Amino acid sequence: MTQELRFGFGKNWASFLQHLDESRVQEAINSLKSYLGVDSLAGKTFLDVGSGSGLFSLAAYRLGATVKSFDYDENSVGCTKYLRDTYAPDSPWEVFQGSILGDDLIKKVGTYDIVYSWGVLHHTGNMYKAFENTEKLVNPAGTLFISIYNDQGDPSKRWISIKRKYNQSGCIMKKTLEFYTLFRQWSITFAKDFLKTGNPFKTWINYAKNNRGMSAYYDLIDWVGGYPFEVAKPEEVFEFFKKHNFELHYLKTCAGGLGCNEFVFKRKN
Repeated sequence: MTQELRFGFGKNWASFLQHLDESRVQEAINSLKSYLGVDSLAGKTFLDVGSGSGLFSLAAYRLGATVKSFDYDENSVGCTKYLRDTYAPDSPWEVFQGSILGDDLIKKVGTYDIVYSWGVLHHTGNMYKAFENTEKLVNPAGTLFISIYNDQGDPSKRWISIKRKYNQSGCIMKKTLEFYTLFRQWSITFAKDFLKTGNPFKTWINYAKNNRGMSAYYDLIDWVGGYPFEVAKPEEVFEFFKKHNFELHYLKTCAGGLGCNEFVFKRKN
């Protein structure tokens, strides 16, 4: 994977952090509590694989976990360090640069009670290798929390072409593809909101409250630019981790549509 084709995830996250406030942090905390079925992570170790903005590493820290975070993208590492230095300057929270595809890193990093990797493993360029390495990081009886882009067949193939084009293009074409993506992903929602409430941007404005504290705009940029890009059907992800001694404890699908399927697995004793 050439660097020219790889999307600058960290630059997008750095822009997102300009809008981070306590309400978004709390939404991220609530999201972790809900998915993991806990009120606290005190006494737990938490590894954030592909930490991105660092928001969910911060959420885990706020819930009492001992946190370690890494990312392939150096700008994402910088974002996570910024959150650590701002919100937890004296904590043992460790942040470093590394690739989940690196076997040497896997041997060195150890195992954890909770391994979290939201929307990351399908952007590595070798998703199943990333699956293999990630499962090695989970303690016996530990929890694995991942989200993976849904395989839509031909539409997924078209999005791969769009993402490649985006990362090969200049500013004008990138803006064109961003507007195209906005239309494809949001036009129906805008219309429904207008008919129901008179405000076409209601869902857009309230996006953070229903989407883990994230931003509709920066998630849209992440989507159109997010390359490398791989997809999997829910049953394919389930079967892979079942073979590696994991039980599925939570599943949320996108009903065959666009977006991520979300999985919480627990390793059998």
